[in-house]
Amino acid sequence: MSQFDLELAKIQKIYPGGTLAVEGFDLRVEKGEFISFVGPSGCGKTTTLRMIAGLESITSGDLLIRGRNFTNIPAEQRPTATIFQNYAIFPHMTVYQNLAFGLEVRGLPASEIKSRVDAIIDTLELGDVASAREAALSGGQKQRVALARGLVTKPEILLLDEPLGALDANLRKSIQEELKILQRDLGITFVFVTHAQSEALAMGDRVVVMNAGRVEQISDPFELYTRPQSGFVARFIGRNKIISGQLAQVSDGRAQVQTNAGLLVGVPGFDTSQASVDAEAMVVTPSEYVELMPHGSDKGDAETNLVSGTVQSVDQVGQVVYVNLHVDDALEVRLETHREMIADKGVEPGTVMDMRWKAERSTVVLGA
Repeated sequence: MSQFDLELAKIQKIYPGGTLAVEGFDLRVEKGEFISFVGPSGCGKTTTLRMIAGLESITSGDLLIRGRNFTNIPAEQRPTATIFQNYAIFPHMTVYQNLAFGLEVRGLPASEIKSRVDAIIDTLELGDVASAREAALSGGQKQRVALARGLVTKPEILLLDEPLGALDANLRKSIQEELKILQRDLGITFVFVTHAQSEALAMGDRVVVMNAGRVEQISDPFELYTRPQSGFVARFIGRNKIISGQLAQVSDGRAQVQTNAGLLVGVPGFDTSQASVDAEAMVVTPSEYVELMPHGSDKGDAETNLVSGTVQSVDQVGQVVYVNLHVDDALEVRLETHREMIADKGVEPGTVMDMRWKAERSTVVLGA
């Protein structure tokens, strides 16, 4: 048996008329892994999920589940269950009947149906609403019912398509935490599609970032946040400070980029054997790593980047402060920091300040 629960090998989807929806997707998912897909609308993440579920045909490539090729096997014969944003709970049935329905269709014995439904009701704490119908359920309860209906079939892979999209912010956060705990307890592989980067980073053991049908990067959340591998990921994930320029030199695990703000240094986020001097490049740094200092208080060194700018505005939201700095006519930087980090540093409109950060905290990616 394959060590992977799910394998996508050069999966491609082309719609009639030639529209490319997903291009050359390679992915291997280990048993019990939580994989998040994220990207803008139309990037191909939901199409990929639907191909895994068997709800969308695959133009080319292979899809394997636990080593068996399911590329052309219909949805009802796949060991997967899918949960959608709208939940699709039958309104004329009770919660208990909703959970039992799929098992009845499969022809399971009544004793096994009762055993499975009772167990999942206990696991997801739905006992108080087992006899209720959809109209009497809260948003959180509907979400749990949808999860229970997917899990009661004992799928090898649970597919979730924007399952928290209909919930308010506080409830989303609560369900996120419950969902992650549940997944770890059950040991089932989850493939989770969302448009919210914070949700993808919080939930996934690994995160797949997609753009225009292509996979931009597959990484664990920390690496994705701190080491983007493309300009798209740098802009899409996190609150990165991006300064563009031309690649000047690559050596000893560092890349130098000549910018209007001076020579800046970072860790290469590209194949250094393929890099050429003067190529367009970006120095990408998470906002949290940038420190504001009074101008001239630090001269910097080979391992510290230093960029000066004039404060244009200072906006405070609770403990978070947004500082807008004018570096030159081509570069405005909006820095997010905390109030205690800039207290007594004289950060006021019109003041020249230095932005300082360690070179190792920056990633250099190629492209504009």
